[in-house]
Amino acid sequence: MEALTLYELNGLVRGTLERTLQAEYWLQAELSEVREAYNGHCYLEFVQKSVNGRDLVAKARGVIWAGMYRLLKPMFERETGRTLSPGLKVLVKVGVTFHELYGYSLTVTDIDPAYTLGDMARLRREILARLEADGILNDNKELSLPLSANRIAVISSATAAGYGDFCNQLLRNDYRLRFTVRLFPAVMQGEHVESSVLAALDAVMARQDDWDAVVIIRGGGATSDLSGFDTYLLAAACAQFPLPVITGIGHERDDTVIDLVAHTRVKTPTAAAAFLIHHQLEAASRLEAVAREIQQQAKGRMEGERLRVERLSARLSAAALQVRTRGERRLEQMAARLFHAGRQRLSDERYRLDLYAGRIGRGIPVRMERERFRLQLLQQKCEAADPVLLLKRGYSMTFCGGKLVRKASELKGGEEITTCLAEGEIRSVVQ
Repeated sequence: MEALTLYELNGLVRGTLERTLQAEYWLQAELSEVREAYNGHCYLEFVQKSVNGRDLVAKARGVIWAGMYRLLKPMFERETGRTLSPGLKVLVKVGVTFHELYGYSLTVTDIDPAYTLGDMARLRREILARLEADGILNDNKELSLPLSANRIAVISSATAAGYGDFCNQLLRNDYRLRFTVRLFPAVMQGEHVESSVLAALDAVMARQDDWDAVVIIRGGGATSDLSGFDTYLLAAACAQFPLPVITGIGHERDDTVIDLVAHTRVKTPTAAAAFLIHHQLEAASRLEAVAREIQQQAKGRMEGERLRVERLSARLSAAALQVRTRGERRLEQMAARLFHAGRQRLSDERYRLDLYAGRIGRGIPVRMERERFRLQLLQQKCEAADPVLLLKRGYSMTFCGGKLVRKASELKGGEEITTCLAEGEIRSVVQ
């Protein structure tokens, strides 16, 4: 029996595939790996999962050659707002190739953005349906933006031009409205958007009483980087956030999931600043209207009260004259009584003071002698308790680790002890 070499067998497979298969097929698959090479080629891995979505049932390598990739990449990103990335479902036109050395692979020659857009829309619908089923879809929308919302927590990239535009328009507004702004930095594009923005929301939550609203702004950057904002965890966090969330992260035609659950959605960072300024102006207008109404009501009330006071004043004048006359007579009578009573009280108090002076003069020497004797007794007790005197009598004090030792059972073998005598110390080791 004549044996084939591996190269010959692979050649037979290649020839069979080229004779049997069509030149190209439209393929539905999910991307599990996307790698752009230095030479401009894009290497892919296509997979198909089971119905339960956990097991792989098929897998194949693919490639988009550099010339074709330069055409397909910008077209796909422009139409879908996404880059080719793992987890994305695509509809691609492929040619089946088999090489004796490199084996089986699929060469991509076209891609249908509409298919991916449909899958992205489906994912968004699934996230919104899940939020609605959880009963939290409209929670943030139902919050009331404070009348004077001037303490703003901003979640954005510190280097983003949009953040600078937002601060410039808000803090230098033409109406001299005052705002307090603090940045909670986050990554606003790439695969770390979700975790970074969630961490920033947690930081705002830790001091939520310091802020009136949260503004999430992105501004600039590619539309393809908006995918990080289309996640359930981030949408649920925004929907349930205790402060109103204002988003300005997209472009004119793009709505992310967190845009749909936020309290207020605007297109750009400057639009977010304009919204807050307009809200403040509305609040100021309402306050001015209330102030004018209060002023008018107060003016009418004061006029009515003025007339009432004038009427009361006329009545009070006559009554006051009568009361003053009676009061003057009573005061004269009371003055006479107080004069006589005062003289008598002064005489009585002068006599009492004389008595006290005599008693004090006699009692002070006796009290001083008694206290002197008591101090002498206390001095003798203190001297008797002086540890220096006890040491001089032959007693000693033993310390271990800076603490006074009262019982031998408190000591352990090997410990160092210090015995204090009247003159000098003795250091010992316990055995």
